[in-house]
Amino acid sequence: MAAAKTPPGTAGVQRGGSGRFGGSVRAVGRALHFPVTGTARGIRKATHAHGAGESGLGKLIELHAVNGAGDVMITVALASTVFFSVPTDEARGRVALYLAITMAPFTLLAPVIGPLLDRLPHGRRAAMAGAMLARALLALVLSGAVVTGSLELYPAALGVLVASKAYGVVRSAVVPRLLPPGFSLVKANSRVTLGGLLATGVAAPIGAGLQAVGARWPLFGAFAIFVAGMFLSFSLPRKVDSAKGEDTALLASDEQHVHGPQRRAARRPGLRTVGIAVTHALGANAALRWLSGFLTFFLAFLLREHPLTGQSAAVSLGIVAVAAGLGNALGTSVGAWLRSRAPELIIVTVVAVVLGAAVVAAAFFGAFLVACLTAVAGFSQALAKLSLDALLQRDVPELVRTSAFARSETLLQMSWVFGGAVGIAMPLNGALGLSVAAAVLAVGWAATVRGLLSSARHGGASRTRVA
Repeated sequence: MAAAKTPPGTAGVQRGGSGRFGGSVRAVGRALHFPVTGTARGIRKATHAHGAGESGLGKLIELHAVNGAGDVMITVALASTVFFSVPTDEARGRVALYLAITMAPFTLLAPVIGPLLDRLPHGRRAAMAGAMLARALLALVLSGAVVTGSLELYPAALGVLVASKAYGVVRSAVVPRLLPPGFSLVKANSRVTLGGLLATGVAAPIGAGLQAVGARWPLFGAFAIFVAGMFLSFSLPRKVDSAKGEDTALLASDEQHVHGPQRRAARRPGLRTVGIAVTHALGANAALRWLSGFLTFFLAFLLREHPLTGQSAAVSLGIVAVAAGLGNALGTSVGAWLRSRAPELIIVTVVAVVLGAAVVAAAFFGAFLVACLTAVAGFSQALAKLSLDALLQRDVPELVRTSAFARSETLLQMSWVFGGAVGIAMPLNGALGLSVAAAVLAVGWAATVRGLLSSARHGGASRTRVA
């Protein structure tokens, strides 16, 4: 049987047509995928720049971004359930109950978290992954509680809060291990913080959209995000789990108790070995963190009951939230630029600035001044925290630096809890509330300014530069 012959050139035309068609399909596919792949490559390039990729800091930035996105999903779901879904008076009672059941126990647990994590120096990646997994599972528990309104909402929220703060403490301890060459600790922390802020800004509207679909959907989103974060935690370099050269910060005022057999005489850990500049800076930061907690709760209820002129309650809360976020992001960016230049003077200055803003806002209470106060408070809190990090780098020996980070973080979180409690208890009078805030800031500033200025004049307590 004779085989059918293909006319000359026909096969070539078919192959060429197929090749052109396949090339067109691939080109369309690349065009459709470019927004995703191009954005991912851009993010990876930014987070891994200046040696951050080689040191592992870039992976920590990405992990913190995942952490921020998951936390904001849970925040959106809880805020809608506890705050927005009921009348103001009932909401105030619900939020007070939420604060009492979740945050008040955390103030008792916070001093334990740092020392507990100090006992896990070889398992920091596992601790961060465990915090992610715990929040993923608790998000599923909350997804049922927000629909039924059962009391399991509150213990589950407490678990989320504790896991979130445990992650934050471990992250603070991990950063010094991942510093690229030529990076200061304040610059590294500013990059990590900015990554979290950007992720929060992207995830917040997505969470609001999921909330519009159903009360459970932001929590399902949080579950998926935290599961991804659990796996991402183990992608950090193995040196994160190394405890070489570390020790525990002791409750002693002289350096001889940091080393040798004398350290056994100390009964409990503390921060008094880190130098007077750090302790005063920590006090100033505690005042600013108190202000943050106070404004969060006080303005939430005040603006719901008395919105900004010409705006709804939701828009009013959105304005102050955006102002605070922008101020925080700006403070983080400025902190990266300033690096560790005169951190004592920076802290003294920003606390004085936010104190002045609080006094003006209390005296001439109005929409514009409230927004300005939240922006200034966010800016000052971010810049003061980065300056505190710089002091920890400068004055705290490497032997105790990780422990000092853990303990300072827990103290700041306790200050935020206390400020939130005062904000709930305050009458809904704008001028009165901001006057109280200004008074607390004035006390904190007066108690720390002398010690910080004295430390700046003498060049710091110890000048132990080891990073």
